[in-house]
Amino acid sequence: MASSVSSLQKAPVHHDLPTPEPDSPSLTRPRQPYRFSTLCATVDSPDADHKDQHGSSSVPIYQSATFKGVGNRYDYTRSGNPTRSHLEHHIAKISSATHAFAVSSGMAALDVITRLLKPGSEVIAGDDLYGGTNRLLTYLRTHMGVTVHHVDTTKANSVIPFLNPGKTAMVLLESPTNPLLKIVDIAGISALVKEKCEDAIVVVDNTMMSPYLQRPLEHGADIVYDSATKYLSGHHDLMAGVITCNRDDIAKDIAFIINAVGNALTPFDSFLLLRGMKTLAIRMDRQQSTAMLVAQMLTKLGFVTHYPGLPNHPGKEIHDRISDGYGAVLSFETGDKELSERIVAATRLWGISVSFGCVNSLISMPCVMSHASIDPAVRAARGLPEDLIRLCVGIEDPADLLDDLRHALIEAGAITFAANDYVRIPNPISRAVEKLALGEPRTAPILDNREWFVSAPGKVILFGEHAVVHGVTAVAASVDLRCYGLTSPRHDGKISIHFTDIDNYRHEWEIDDLPWDVVVPVPKGDEHPEVLDMRVIEALKTRALPPESQMPSKAHAASVAFLYLYMMMTYSSHRPSFHFVCRSTLPIGAGLGSSASFSVCAATALLILHQRIELPTVPPPTREPAAPGDPGHVHLSHKGRRAIPPEIAEEANRWAFVAEKVLHGNPSGVDNSVAVFGGALAYVRPGFGKRSGMDQIQGFRSLRFLLVDSKVPRDTKALVAGVARKKIAEPEFVGQLLDAIQTISTEARRALADPELPRDALLSGLAALIDENHAHLVSLGVSHPALEAIREKTAASPYRLSTKLTGAGGGGCAVTLVPDDFSDEALQELITALEAEGYRPYVTAVGGSGLGILSPYDPIAIDSEDDVSPPLSPPMTPGPRDEEEALRPSIRRRFESVNVGELSQWASARGKWLYV
Repeated sequence: MASSVSSLQKAPVHHDLPTPEPDSPSLTRPRQPYRFSTLCATVDSPDADHKDQHGSSSVPIYQSATFKGVGNRYDYTRSGNPTRSHLEHHIAKISSATHAFAVSSGMAALDVITRLLKPGSEVIAGDDLYGGTNRLLTYLRTHMGVTVHHVDTTKANSVIPFLNPGKTAMVLLESPTNPLLKIVDIAGISALVKEKCEDAIVVVDNTMMSPYLQRPLEHGADIVYDSATKYLSGHHDLMAGVITCNRDDIAKDIAFIINAVGNALTPFDSFLLLRGMKTLAIRMDRQQSTAMLVAQMLTKLGFVTHYPGLPNHPGKEIHDRISDGYGAVLSFETGDKELSERIVAATRLWGISVSFGCVNSLISMPCVMSHASIDPAVRAARGLPEDLIRLCVGIEDPADLLDDLRHALIEAGAITFAANDYVRIPNPISRAVEKLALGEPRTAPILDNREWFVSAPGKVILFGEHAVVHGVTAVAASVDLRCYGLTSPRHDGKISIHFTDIDNYRHEWEIDDLPWDVVVPVPKGDEHPEVLDMRVIEALKTRALPPESQMPSKAHAASVAFLYLYMMMTYSSHRPSFHFVCRSTLPIGAGLGSSASFSVCAATALLILHQRIELPTVPPPTREPAAPGDPGHVHLSHKGRRAIPPEIAEEANRWAFVAEKVLHGNPSGVDNSVAVFGGALAYVRPGFGKRSGMDQIQGFRSLRFLLVDSKVPRDTKALVAGVARKKIAEPEFVGQLLDAIQTISTEARRALADPELPRDALLSGLAALIDENHAHLVSLGVSHPALEAIREKTAASPYRLSTKLTGAGGGGCAVTLVPDDFSDEALQELITALEAEGYRPYVTAVGGSGLGILSPYDPIAIDSEDDVSPPLSPPMTPGPRDEEEALRPSIRRRFESVNVGELSQWASARGKWLYV
């Protein structure tokens, strides 16, 4: 190559562009050297002889095989061409090189370099190289007498045992490697080679980085080559390779080989490559920024992702030291070759192709495509996964690329959309291997064949309803009306429900027929995401239940909530089979927290059956001293109070809140908190710039209330939405109302928690606050004529009691404070009057116990009227069980049939209850 050979006679030069002289003497500060992107975009002439006589702003194409004359610089394009000389000068300038050569492809470049070897030479190469490189090295080993040692070059010291002075002629490196993106310490290995074998040549394939991000000559390499087909060109419209070096002796040999072989780059391709290189920096900036987003997304989804920009990449520290960026190639593992094939096939923007570095994004499976020529056994030995997918990021809009990849992952069955986010679906094969590794049993043990009985109280919001949704403190207390839930074991692969208070609704499902394909369960110990997984809810509505129009609306909602919790809690292969019965002494839909108490009962029962919570062990009983020095032990009985520890209560509350979201969309969280913790509490919803959460009101003294069910149905979602619309339309007016209600809640909270406040002062103060709070709720538009009629009746002589709506309003219940000195006769008279007008009154105390679980440590008390057989429904057939288990008595049928007026007393008599 004439142009290259003649350049060997010149002293090494720096290829910075000429710095113009200042236009004014006042500009005394010298200009800074041009930065890389400027050097890329600006092509200068190699010397004065190459300046175009017409001042062309683009290098002309000298599309000529021969040049006239004798003794001139150019005579035959195989040996040299002006267009190629401009290109080689430009390559050297941006590569920190003295010499540069352009040939017909990247593999042609490596072929030229390996022709420096001789029979008997030894080569040390990495074990994770481009497939074409392996192919050429195999040929040299087989046919040319060259010994090739493949080592893990990510460990610099791994080359030391193979460095043989006088024999080791070349060390071939690639960093990052292709396709596993391993990092090689180019500087460290170069130093080791020079120390042990000073005649050996260090060669680096820099294709993955390009000169923009990495210049190995600056770190001790002797020769660097790139497949210019990739980033240097950037458009996949030409084939080219480039070689750079600083040593004159090496450059002379390379120039001779290229001229002799005749694989120098053509003039037209030289022009195309020169044009493409002008945009190298701006292209790679976009490509590697998007590559980082893709790598972060895949990592978040749980895929093993190979990209040096990730914080946990094992070679990141070395890469940061020798490079200026992370490149635009990454790879990831799925754990399943067939899954990977489906992912690759499902993409649209990501073109299925070998190669990389193009403005268009590409996707491939190296073991099937670029590295298929490597023997599968060799691939396995080198740790190259068969399921590996390589991504080569282009310059398309990042959002489109991410969206296309997500859709491909979903279509292939690798991820799903859950809880408003994309979540990886565990690979069944990987999970099986994981089970073996962890020593888990293949099937979870079946729970003992017992029934679980749970209960939770209703609630009354004393102050702050509706306003709590907008950040106002709500004061609420439990009532002594409760919901009860009973689970009875089944052994037929089904689950069933019986909601006795909702049109006596019954349903059963084959567990395996539920829509498990859309479910990403919440792992044990983790919390459910803040947002519901709407894909699961829609699947339950369309695939597990009859149309909503064909069943009671409340039963439909309760069934969806129950099944949603059941499926989201199922974190292992064990899927409990049981029957769930729910009954309540609370009026349904009356604003007394009946849905929340149901949610707490369902959540607690499911947490127990899914083995997500463990009840505390029985405390040791009282015993006398057994020997001198033994103090004995005294057990203080709390009658089951505070027997359920806070961590269990909090877990039940979290899952009950999930059920409330299914039922109501945007619940405040007050109702389920009261149903779990009981007593009285103040609650502030998160997200309003002030301290949020729940605080028990200590020192709360029991109060007597009359709860009156108007029997007018409510639409809680519509009522809450109506207040929200009013706030948007009249922000100042509604804001004043909310501030006034906050003042009421604050006053009430202080009064209820003050043990020194006289009882009569407490009651009279609460009565006044009740009237005031109701007036503001009327202004918010959430009352109802029936509630106003109840309020008028209780306020009339001779009763003169204070009443307000409670809950969402719009119907439901009214709550009336009953003073201590209000006679039983007057109360009964009032009750009779309200019943005569079609209302249903309940006398109740507030502030009692919260969540209750019937103790599992004692047998359930069985009445003579109770069943004596497990609750199997035809056509179920019991599996092989021992005789004792088969005859274990059940309280299911008695629980389903006992009169509601007797339900609380009957439930209390079943045994010892444990409470929060």
